[in-house]
Amino acid sequence: MPPRHHDIADDLRQQIITGRLKPGERLLSEAGLADRYKVSTATLRRSLAVLQAEGLVEKIHGKGNFVRRPLRKIIYVGGWGTLDPWTAAEPALRVTVRTAAVAARGHLTTLLKVPMGSPLTEFFCMSHEGESPHGLARIYIPRDLAPAGVLGDESSWRETVTRFAVLSSPPAAVRETVCSRPPTPEEAAALRIGSAVAVLGITRVATDAAGRVVEAALLVFPGNRVDAVFTAHHVTDERPTQR
Repeated sequence: MPPRHHDIADDLRQQIITGRLKPGERLLSEAGLADRYKVSTATLRRSLAVLQAEGLVEKIHGKGNFVRRPLRKIIYVGGWGTLDPWTAAEPALRVTVRTAAVAARGHLTTLLKVPMGSPLTEFFCMSHEGESPHGLARIYIPRDLAPAGVLGDESSWRETVTRFAVLSSPPAAVRETVCSRPPTPEEAAALRIGSAVAVLGITRVATDAAGRVVEAALLVFPGNRVDAVFTAHHVTDERPTQR
């Protein structure tokens, strides 16, 4: 006989699939649902965890559990932070940004090739569709490359950061490393996904013509909401043939 919490998850899932529970609708409180199904709150929470891992329910801190609205997929185009449909100015999608002055520590010293303690500017970016998060990025640039007034005037740089890239000038080279992995607890909470949902992690490092690292970005997307596209460019050897 299946565990009781699976029975409850099956019942709620069926209500969502058939439309009895609508996208965006708030579920009964956990205590209310536990009372309805005659189970403990702990058992009820295990049921909700199953649906959260499936992407059918999301828990919003301080508000409750909601039927998740269907989210469109986005396309990450490798190269210089190009994102669709964000770059097409989709009205339903928005990006919030926080900045902070930080010192280079640990892996950041390796990514940016700077000494320990070097001053950096951090951009923490979250994309949303309505109230639901789509993806997040932490972007780091050396402090001397930060746009003027970046820590105090959001309006001056918001449009460039929506590409998940801060600097406007294209770099000479971009290296991207992609992996699929479980989310960290902080990522799962920020993206409102279960710990069993794999995320696509992209580490992007951009360098200028002199070989200086000008930007390092750590991007994270729920694996079921993003397609990543990388294009290989064929370079023709046009050197004259010796005879």
